[in-house]
Amino acid sequence: MFSAEVQIRVRYAETDQMGMVYYGNYSTYYEVARVEALRAAGFRYKELEEEGIIMPVLENHSKFIQPASYDELLTVRVIIKKLPGVKTTFNYEFINESGDMIHEGETMLAFLDASTRRPCRPPKHLLTILKPYFNEGKAD
Repeated sequence: MFSAEVQIRVRYAETDQMGMVYYGNYSTYYEVARVEALRAAGFRYKELEEEGIIMPVLENHSKFIQPASYDELLTVRVIIKKLPGVKTTFNYEFINESGDMIHEGETMLAFLDASTRRPCRPPKHLLTILKPYFNEGKAD
């Protein structure tokens, strides 16, 4: 299982009239955390595009437990439970400054050839980076 932590500070523009993070901003947080977690592992998300691969989101799920507010520093734990295949799922756990779990999310993405828009395998470089985190050592 791959896991990495990313910190995100809530900006004023991301809050609603009630002073809490507007629910739609969690999708942006997922993307920021996903990109930075892969970067921390040694893979630049931009490399996908340079190799002619895109990753559209197929599913997006959110569970709101407690609100986050302006200027709060959130720790986002990004988890990949299975080595990526044509699809991959990212799980997200949001922890506030008090150490409380305030949000859980999940996104499923697919690897597509940018020119044909057809499913493809993940880049070998990405699998090489992620493989040591998984016991089974093979893609699904």
